[in-house]
Amino acid sequence: MRSGLAALVIALAVAACGGGGGGGAAGPTPPGPDGSLHDTTVYSSAPGGSLPATVVEAAAVTRHTLTIRGAAIPYTATAGHLTARHPVSGEAEASFFYVAYTADGGDAATRPVTFFYNGGPGSASVWLHLGSFGPKRLATGNPASDPPTPFPLVDNAESLLDVSDLVFVDAVGSGYSQAIAPYTNQSFWGVDRDAAVFRDFVMRYLQANGREDSPKFLFGESYGTARTAVLAHLLETAGVALNGIVLQSAVMNYGSNCGVVSATISCAGYLPSYGAIGAHYTLVTPPPADLPSFMTQMRGLTSASYDPAVALWIASGTLPGDATLSQLSASTGVPASRWQSRFNLDPGTFQTTLLPHVLIGRYDARVSAAADSDLARGGDPSSAVIGGQFRTAIDNHLRNTLRYASASTYVLLSNAIASWDFSHDGAGLPDTVPDLAAAMAQNPALEVLAIGGYHDLATPFHQTERDLGRLGGPTRLTIRNYAGGHMTYLDDRTRAAQKADLLGFYRQAMP
Repeated sequence: MRSGLAALVIALAVAACGGGGGGGAAGPTPPGPDGSLHDTTVYSSAPGGSLPATVVEAAAVTRHTLTIRGAAIPYTATAGHLTARHPVSGEAEASFFYVAYTADGGDAATRPVTFFYNGGPGSASVWLHLGSFGPKRLATGNPASDPPTPFPLVDNAESLLDVSDLVFVDAVGSGYSQAIAPYTNQSFWGVDRDAAVFRDFVMRYLQANGREDSPKFLFGESYGTARTAVLAHLLETAGVALNGIVLQSAVMNYGSNCGVVSATISCAGYLPSYGAIGAHYTLVTPPPADLPSFMTQMRGLTSASYDPAVALWIASGTLPGDATLSQLSASTGVPASRWQSRFNLDPGTFQTTLLPHVLIGRYDARVSAAADSDLARGGDPSSAVIGGQFRTAIDNHLRNTLRYASASTYVLLSNAIASWDFSHDGAGLPDTVPDLAAAMAQNPALEVLAIGGYHDLATPFHQTERDLGRLGGPTRLTIRNYAGGHMTYLDDRTRAAQKADLLGFYRQAMP
């Protein structure tokens, strides 16, 4: 079970290199006249990493302007640390690194604030920060397998800064976030402990910036969606009312995803994704006229044929008739012989066998590479194409644009995956749908938007639909799926469509 969990988390984390210092702190120098900060603290991503209790809160503060839909928005960027404290004892728990972008002149009582974080567990929030809806974004050329490099960092015409202030925060042990003694990073590497310390950061940020009355939103990606469900419940319990939460590429119930326990769990939730990917590579017969309509077809095929057939196969080893196998082959591009040999088709097998001698991406299956190429060596060409570019970009952006300089290496992905405590509510793997339901019950005005990518082999969109279906279809739940992978926002067309849907969601969720 331990090795299976490690493999699972690696699969669900955005691939990145780790790093970090050896711990300890000298403390930042006072901010310069230009708002810059030279932070000489040495941060560690090690499990036993711990900062002294004397660590201080400090940040670089700079001013900028972004134009969205023809309107210039002056804004302030704040890059630095805040200390999360236990809500009862007041004891310092962790020094969180965050970057906040706030529109100048906004009314704190009416201007929303949105907290963004990635997943992993152990991932920094660089992917959302420089890929999605911040003021700047990396132009990745997604889904190109060989885009020109370096990726330019450009003004983001789809930034959410026109509707909300934005706070990008790194989990403990990632970025420059670290535990404070007597706690260590490991103290917060678990489903419940991680969500609790995030609660304490959110409450500290609201208090420190006078934002207690602001409309509040959470925006989590991948494992960050499981965090969001638990965090939302904890915040509502603590009296912090949320207006809305966004679930980007959700994994709400680890036990329902066959990428976790493929031998005993149905892979039916993946079938529509297999169809979308097969269509992308022109393997589907007949070729679908449009993707959303084809996905409606694939949902119907899943519920009417594949789901009950897989259940029977798992229970007794009985395969369906040739007509069903032929239909599955035509709808996905996977040969009927492979459906016969591996009827409960897992995403790893699909990824490595759909195209001869080619590996397709796990996070975005539209990206592919020759199986023996450098891009394929790490197991996911869609991650290999972008990983190094995001690493370089965040270092340059923090130092040169936001004027935050650190003595440490910014950690894109810590080794938290090796020892993460996945237990939650008495189970070995987290099912956070009940937490989300509890938060929605506590706050009848809470709105939820779930976003998925048709070409994502890590968190398949239809499995998310099936999991969230357990909520009973409340009108306060909206699901939107798009062409794209795990990070749908990297696709230029999808990002524009997603921004339009987000605008509608914020309007719906506001008082």
